[in-house]
Amino acid sequence: MGDMKRNVLIIGAGGVAQVVAHKCAQNNDLLGEIHIASRTLSKCEAIIASVHDKGAMKVAGVLKAHTIDARDSAAVAALIRETGCEIVINVAQVFVNMPVLDACIETGVAYLDTAIHEEPDQICETPPWYGNYEWKRKAACAEKGVTAILGVGFDPGVVNAFARFGIDAFVPQVESIDIVDINAGSHGRWFSTNFDPEINFREFTGTVYSWQNGAWQENEMFEVGRDWDLPVVGTQRAYLTGHDEVHSLATHYPQADVRFWMGFGDHYINVFTVLKNLGLLSEKPVTTAEGLEVIPLKLVKAVLPDPASLAPDYVGKTCIGTLVRGRKDGQPAEVLVYNIADHKEAYLEVGAQGISYTAGVPPVAAALLIAEGTWDVARMVNVEELDPRPFFDLLDRIGLPTRIRDAAGDRAWNA
Repeated sequence: MGDMKRNVLIIGAGGVAQVVAHKCAQNNDLLGEIHIASRTLSKCEAIIASVHDKGAMKVAGVLKAHTIDARDSAAVAALIRETGCEIVINVAQVFVNMPVLDACIETGVAYLDTAIHEEPDQICETPPWYGNYEWKRKAACAEKGVTAILGVGFDPGVVNAFARFGIDAFVPQVESIDIVDINAGSHGRWFSTNFDPEINFREFTGTVYSWQNGAWQENEMFEVGRDWDLPVVGTQRAYLTGHDEVHSLATHYPQADVRFWMGFGDHYINVFTVLKNLGLLSEKPVTTAEGLEVIPLKLVKAVLPDPASLAPDYVGKTCIGTLVRGRKDGQPAEVLVYNIADHKEAYLEVGAQGISYTAGVPPVAAALLIAEGTWDVARMVNVEELDPRPFFDLLDRIGLPTRIRDAAGDRAWNA
């Protein structure tokens, strides 16, 4: 554990970055200076304006915009040195994870992200996905004493902490971990994705990997669906979906079946299926009759609403939880550890919708835990390798309370 780390560099300027910036500003007495960098300076400046509009800065301090091409690791390292930032929160597109991580290792600063690195021309690589990129830097992080916390959004991130807490406190002999993500909100548009369509659709076009019976299993998207009875949002249909956290949880709890389920309505599935079957979700270029080269997925992204634009009209709630099942003292045991967030409340507080809110608040909680030393572990970790309790304490305080439901009822995690 080194000295207290201060000064945050946020990379990216989308909906999640908007939330991260507001939450850092609300805690800038502990985090120090806040710098936001993206390819598009105006997007960074718009976020800064919205922070000032809400009067979010807890104390007077630095909040500054920068231009960066985060694919350029040397440029990122130069910006880290120039700003004196000791904590980098990477919420840019996942294609830049590795260059940003490398810049953090080179400069010796802490690294946080919310999703696994991807290469633009590859979809759904060999599991476990972390092994293809980030985990290859584990030795370098340990050698240089660099804290890198991977996938510390909501899912992956908080749901990993939910799993760890459920196992430690309620189900010591874990047999299954089911993560269920339900957005019971409505954005009022005919069709939209909740975050970057390029990333969102890529998640659903490849193989669905789950870890069951001690091995990787493969399914098609929307092939396996089931109804879940959940707090607040009621009974909701969710489908087995490929997702980052399965790839670390399966590594750390190989004795358990690990599955991720995401809720989709029939309308979403129908539109998605049409787009996919027409080839409009392909990342391979096509040439029009006029000789214009177009990537279909980028065209779809261009015609769909910008996810950030959904925020003002979004209503309803999200329910995201981890259901842990197994045994305790020889008896069957299960617990659901979960959070409920509200789209409208998120918008009123930080000008973003609930999906961005749930993704953007956790990395700030992690940054605060690094700043105070609790999670400044000087190595690369996934969230389930860290003590979840201080994380839940902070999340309770900054806007994402954790609850549990088991045979004894429904209550706060620390009640």
